Amino acid sequence: MIDNLESDYNCANAGDDLPQLKQELATLRGQGDESKETQERINRLENQISFIMNKCDINH
Repeated sequence: MIDNLESDYNCANAGDDLPQLKQELATLRGQGDESKETQERINRLENQISFIMNKCDINH
């Protein structure tokens, strides 16, 4: 998970960051752990992925 995404995020990093975030998200979802902490991490990862895709105009 990326610790801090800001409005000045460099889209040149998206090619590395997005696959990493998506992999981490898939791993968490695959664990079947439904604890509040895990759900918060999943939500944060989804938000980070959406932020990068919107900021960098990526349509996947």
